[in-house]
Amino acid sequence: MKKSRILILGLGLALSTTLVAQDSAPENWFNLDKTSDNVQGVSTEKTYQDLLKSRTSETVIVAVIDSGVDYEHEDLKDVMWVNPGEIAGNGKDDDNNGYVDDIHGWNFIGGKDGKNIHHESLEISRLVANYRTKFKGKDVASLSKKEKKEYDHFKSLESDINTKKEELETQAGGVLLLSRALESLKKKIGKDASEINSKDIQAVDLGDEQGNAMKERILSIMEGQGASFGDLDEQIGGASEYFTSQLDYYYNPDYNPRSEIVGDDYMNSKDRNYGNSDVKGPDASHGTHVAGIIAAVRDNDTGIKGVADNVKIMSIRAVPDGDERDKDVANAIFYAVDNGASIINMSFGKGHSWDKGIVDEAVKYAQKNDVLLVHAAGNSAQNNDSSNNYPNDTYDKKGLFAPKQSKTWIEVGALSWQPGEKAVASFSNYGIANVDLFAPGHQIMSTTPEQGYEKFSGTSMASPVTAGVAAVLRSYFPTLSAKQVKEILMSSVVTKTDQVLVPGQDGTKAAFNTLCKSGGVVNTYKAVQQAMNTKGKRKGKGKTVKRAYP
Repeated sequence: MKKSRILILGLGLALSTTLVAQDSAPENWFNLDKTSDNVQGVSTEKTYQDLLKSRTSETVIVAVIDSGVDYEHEDLKDVMWVNPGEIAGNGKDDDNNGYVDDIHGWNFIGGKDGKNIHHESLEISRLVANYRTKFKGKDVASLSKKEKKEYDHFKSLESDINTKKEELETQAGGVLLLSRALESLKKKIGKDASEINSKDIQAVDLGDEQGNAMKERILSIMEGQGASFGDLDEQIGGASEYFTSQLDYYYNPDYNPRSEIVGDDYMNSKDRNYGNSDVKGPDASHGTHVAGIIAAVRDNDTGIKGVADNVKIMSIRAVPDGDERDKDVANAIFYAVDNGASIINMSFGKGHSWDKGIVDEAVKYAQKNDVLLVHAAGNSAQNNDSSNNYPNDTYDKKGLFAPKQSKTWIEVGALSWQPGEKAVASFSNYGIANVDLFAPGHQIMSTTPEQGYEKFSGTSMASPVTAGVAAVLRSYFPTLSAKQVKEILMSSVVTKTDQVLVPGQDGTKAAFNTLCKSGGVVNTYKAVQQAMNTKGKRKGKGKTVKRAYP
């Protein structure tokens, strides 16, 4: 889950938080219009009012490959895809698609007994674990030239993990001291965290020099960040959870829940009959938020308004708390295509790939079947033209005349709601060659599990905004092909040339249009105007181009 980020003074930690910044984004800003509303949304509301009010539309299926979706949420239950060929709860594969009781989608990170993977390691950790097994007991001096190159790569990855763990352990120590001080204050004051104020804290003596020093640090943080004690208590709790995940799961090569929970033949990338029908999973916050941005019911006077108004959400669970696995991503894409999705949203990514070939095969399969893939560019404030980011639209080269890139893939960076030099979200990845366009991805209000609504930030939010705009086009202009939809979205952006802060570059500025291929921000109004004047090339849904294995 990617939320707003805040810097804890004195610790140097960038931690996830639910604290709302002092200057909050306008409500529903991602759907608003620059001219009408003075904020650079994607002009969705204006589009429905001016261009689409007298037009009919067709229902389109958008697959959300993510952590899971709360299909009972008040703003989503009426827009969930229901498999027409499956009978709920009868324990049978009624439609013979290989998946039992897949009513709203499928879960590729669960087991037949109903268990689910929640936490996972990062791909770098899984690669190190694999290399350790491969090179265990081998004489390095006797390795072939190819093996020596692989061994050197292994040691480099292992060094990266060890360095990261040392850094995390140092930071975690500071969080632990703060956590202990917070607990001591709550106990001494005798109030709920939400009721404690600065005067309560100042009146307390924690009894030792270190404790009182941490008390002063807490007061300083509260004053400097404009945060309450309750906010800080919640944030430090989240920080503790963050470090637990990082140290116990992410950067732990010995952690591998796969074999025990999923029970598939993991080394066989062509294996697809595994998982279960639980498309919500243990933590559906991220996926539910993504789904709401795309399709939350627009006319129920409840919660929020999604971008698209005639969509069914297919939930495919393949993204744990940690790095997704290539096999699951590929199977999720295959499943979405085979079951009628015309758009697939992918708000996830990683820096290393285990089996890019099988993902490439799935991406090609989606293109053959006229399916648009929309992917988040990542939140590392990095240039994707010079840094690895998987999955992506570029195929591993095989053959002189083989296609090099997908023509139905869109890579999306995150736009801030703030104007001027802060227009690009400070965390967003960018790249004039490998990021196609930007979309709102900062302080986006959307659905969360158990009837909740929260603001999250990330390219994870920008991607579904774009997928929602694509869904509007595919719904109201059903003869447009996936390739045409991409071309329209790219050529109809609101072009921006003003100087903006480049993410991760310590104050360096560049023209906005140098940070992505299209040079601008996706816009529903301009895209619909262009679609009205475009002759569709889609000749009907046709039959799925079957893959080479069952």
